[in-house]
Amino acid sequence: MSNLKQLKVGIIGTGMAFERLHYPAFQELSHRYQISALCDIDKNKAQQWAKRLNLQDRDVYTDYLQMIETHELDLVDILVPIELNFTITEAVARKWAKKQKGIICEKPLAPNLSQAKQARTLARDAQIPIMIAEHYRYNEEVNLIRDFVHGKKIGDVSHFIYNRFMDFPQEMVKNEFPAREWRQHPEYPGGAITDAAVHEIAGLQHIFGAVTKVHALGRPQQAEFSPYSVIQANLQFSAGVTGQFTFYCAGQEAQRPLTGLRIYGALGMIYLEERDAGTINVAYNDGGAEQIPYEVQKGFYNELLNFHNALTGSEEISVTPEIEYGDLKVIMSILRSIEEERVVSIDDNIPESQMPTDPYYQNPPNIIH
Repeated sequence: MSNLKQLKVGIIGTGMAFERLHYPAFQELSHRYQISALCDIDKNKAQQWAKRLNLQDRDVYTDYLQMIETHELDLVDILVPIELNFTITEAVARKWAKKQKGIICEKPLAPNLSQAKQARTLARDAQIPIMIAEHYRYNEEVNLIRDFVHGKKIGDVSHFIYNRFMDFPQEMVKNEFPAREWRQHPEYPGGAITDAAVHEIAGLQHIFGAVTKVHALGRPQQAEFSPYSVIQANLQFSAGVTGQFTFYCAGQEAQRPLTGLRIYGALGMIYLEERDAGTINVAYNDGGAEQIPYEVQKGFYNELLNFHNALTGSEEISVTPEIEYGDLKVIMSILRSIEEERVVSIDDNIPESQMPTDPYYQNPPNIIH
């Protein structure tokens, strides 16, 4: 198939993630993708999008299984609450097993490790291409820093610090992602930690390789959106690098420059203030310095480009369920380390009975479609 083949896309979930994140990328790649069908349990929302996209009523569904059985599609993009990621992805994969079609699923790939273990092998079992849309692994700044580290731009790396702030209480009363009910009352362990901090963990593992051990502390809070207002995790990677990752989801870092990501090496350091900074700073021990520009928020475009190339046979999928399983496992291990007050090896088998929990988490919901 030609790399310029326009693939027909079915959207499952026409909410904020589609509007703000995926749709702009599909627009940029309109010569490669055509949005052909829409599914949402809120039919009115999907119909509004159909008008915007010049689609017909027959292209709008409330049942995604009916959509994939009725419409001639090359792939689906699944943009639903985290607790439904695996159940919907699995159902589509089973229906499309061994067909020349593909699935894009949002991160994390499942709401818990039990489902994540099943998701891990789903692409292989169903013989269908699945990409997890973890855009931090596709962002230009993360890939540049990865190249700098692997190319020893600052010599051998010894350690890093990474501070990430997210003011969930403020954002939940604005027109932002935390305003969604399912994020305020999560049906998955960790709440905002699992939903948001998984990005930074993905980025760190993309740069340094696999995390092997974690030792974490957390400050408990009485808030449904997260069992902890802040977590601090000491991480050890397979390459020997160690570092500290802090995620504070209940406030702001008021003074600039922000702490951000700082990587220390034998010859100098790499500094990224935040993902939208547009510049990576490199300072050398001999007094030299560089500022390397990058295009911000390019991950959504890059992931769709990668998936198109994968479906048309020119490259492999970069972020598979297997890779994203590793990111979620680190998050679950951080939560487990806090609960058990000990160092946790990522290779530890985590029985279902010992999975991290919080006071508001019960059992994952059944599929609703």
